[in-house]
Amino acid sequence: MANPFAGEVALVLDGERRVMRLTLGALAELEAALAAGSLVDLVARFEAGAFSTRDVLAVIVAGLRGGGWRGDAGALLSVEIAGGPLAAARAAAQLLARAFALPEEAR
Repeated sequence: MANPFAGEVALVLDGERRVMRLTLGALAELEAALAAGSLVDLVARFEAGAFSTRDVLAVIVAGLRGGGWRGDAGALLSVEIAGGPLAAARAAAQLLARAFALPEEAR
């Protein structure tokens, strides 16, 4: 089960439920994977609804790797994502939101 308080988000790939999270290492990989811009730019694109499929894929790969998966983006090219691209985009947006959200007590 994904723990939202730990920044986790679940996504079903080829019928298998995977837990993703953006650890510091996963965020560093994500930042390195971005051809241009920063994580702040990426978050802004998601907030504005101006993200690309490349953005979604990069966040999903980073989240999966943060959750312990050892694959790469190429491994996801033929994967069936439950809910399709829209579910992937939602999961990516949730990952980013949870990675940078302050705990309720700290607000």
